[in-house]
Amino acid sequence: MAFSVTPVCRFFLVGLISIAVFCCNSGCAQGISEDDPAQIVAKALLCFNDKFIYSSCDEAYRLTESGNINIPHEETDQFCDGPCLTETHLVLNCIENILSNFLFYNKATIHDIKDTLHAGCSYSSERGNFNVAEHIQGESSNAHRVVIPIYFYVYMLMILCCRFLLP
Repeated sequence: MAFSVTPVCRFFLVGLISIAVFCCNSGCAQGISEDDPAQIVAKALLCFNDKFIYSSCDEAYRLTESGNINIPHEETDQFCDGPCLTETHLVLNCIENILSNFLFYNKATIHDIKDTLHAGCSYSSERGNFNVAEHIQGESSNAHRVVIPIYFYVYMLMILCCRFLLP
């Protein structure tokens, strides 16, 4: 006995798949956060002024919201071997936990700042060079990239099913 599909059955199957696609797509952003984007950025910016994070580092040597690290070359040892490096990493972790795609005012990412710290505190020719602009990578953020949504794959699956499974 062969399986035959009537036009009504095809319509029903397409309708079910369409509903499934709609349900997969709806609510993609639900549950992420109840805050609006301005509040999320404001929370991330509070990490710079958190007295529990930046407690021992001299204010002149702190990472700024603009993405600059102003360490004179002669103060490299004090910065790298003292509390400032650790506290700067804590600030970066604080920001990353709130907003992973955070961009500083100079278009540097958290990763760019970490690369700058690593290079500036390394025992290489870059030691003492905390110029963030030299470590900003070509793409400043992955936040703008368009990701192929899951409903595209469901749609392609629906076309393949209709093409090969239905006569």
